[in-house]
Amino acid sequence: MKNPGIKKLLIANRGEIAVRIIRAARDLGIATVVVHSDADTESRAVQMADETVNIGPPQAAKSYLCIDAILRAAKETGADAVHPGYGFLAENADFADAVAAAGLLFVGPDGDTIRLMGDKAAARSEAKKANVPTVPGSDGVIEDMEAAAKIAEKIGFPVMIKAAAGGGGRGIRVAHDADQFRELAPQASSEAAATFGDGGVYIEKVIERARHIEVQILGDGENVVHFFERECSLQRRRQKVWEEAPSVALDDRVRDELYRSAVALAKAVYYKGAGTIEYLYDDETGNFYFIEMNTRIQVEHPVTEMICGFDLVAEMILIAGGTKMRVTQETIRRTGHAIEVRLNAEDPANNFMPFPGIVGNLLTPDGPGVRFDHMLYPGYAVPPFYDSLLGKLIVWAEDRDRALLRLKRALDELHIDGLPTTAPLFQALLESEELKQSAVHTRWLEPWLENNLDLIKQKGAQTHE
Repeated sequence: MKNPGIKKLLIANRGEIAVRIIRAARDLGIATVVVHSDADTESRAVQMADETVNIGPPQAAKSYLCIDAILRAAKETGADAVHPGYGFLAENADFADAVAAAGLLFVGPDGDTIRLMGDKAAARSEAKKANVPTVPGSDGVIEDMEAAAKIAEKIGFPVMIKAAAGGGGRGIRVAHDADQFRELAPQASSEAAATFGDGGVYIEKVIERARHIEVQILGDGENVVHFFERECSLQRRRQKVWEEAPSVALDDRVRDELYRSAVALAKAVYYKGAGTIEYLYDDETGNFYFIEMNTRIQVEHPVTEMICGFDLVAEMILIAGGTKMRVTQETIRRTGHAIEVRLNAEDPANNFMPFPGIVGNLLTPDGPGVRFDHMLYPGYAVPPFYDSLLGKLIVWAEDRDRALLRLKRALDELHIDGLPTTAPLFQALLESEELKQSAVHTRWLEPWLENNLDLIKQKGAQTHE
């Protein structure tokens, strides 16, 4: 790949995504700067980067969310571009604007695009303009709760009250009748205001047995291509834990419609960089509905890379540096099946309680079709201040059945001593006949967890023998 003109890239993030971006930059011959908090002084990303800058205390608000500190670090080190990764400031329009105002390149869409698509109510409106199907719901942010209750009754309960500026499952409530709606809507608004600084909420119809399907897109501000779909239906508390590509639930007709709608929406907002259009798919009717757009690289991007053979992070760096789209839709091919599981420092047998600690003996899986994106090394102290994600285990095989077998093999090879992880959850899930048949939906996992706690405990005990 050709160096896009970016000479030094500042990575405004931490953990496994910072490691991932360093690798992509080095493949392009670009020097890297990693900013870090006091808690991440010994992190793997800090050890790997060409330069590092300490930007503050462990609290994210005083370090990874501090725009001024990040821009000062860029100026001090002579960086000419900033990659936000995911989380923290990745979808903060003001940050993208500030990077551009400082004369730097932002690896992602501009602030106006982030602002437009980050407001979920506005994004729904934009999707409708592009003739993309949307879940039945309010036309925008609800202002009057009594009027909103009548809208909810017209849509039909249950309905979901969602934060307009939300993400990560925060600021969401489900109401099953009008009285419950009146009780929960103010709660959702208060949580949204506390979490995102914006109390705006809107309403969507609840689809009882929905699958979560998303389309990976890449744009250069003019041209847009897609990299097929991922299924992310295995969720706990609306947080994804397992992702696959492609989805076995879709036929070719639905796939083609999904791809057309995703590309149309991305073109309508002149999208630049890697992004994801997310949908709910109704198994019973075969209909799909737009729910939101993520204006960043996503945690689960490796499953798409595995089936397509493209480095999406490198591509978005190239585009940010001024390179026009290097691929056409016809040159993007899909091969085989990939699965990703998220390994968190949590105990799945103890209500997923976070367990920061020191990594002891570490054995990582490898071999054909196995990829482990992580930030670990023996002796690393996992800090308690941030998301508990340690890494992602990704496997690829010729078809889904072989991918499931390869995932089992890879999980059996993985050993992380010193702290519990979610690996026993995935070992237990691999024994589920429903999962083997992909007979799942977004509400499937939580009841399964309640009914299979003993199996998860058994797998955890075997892991630590």
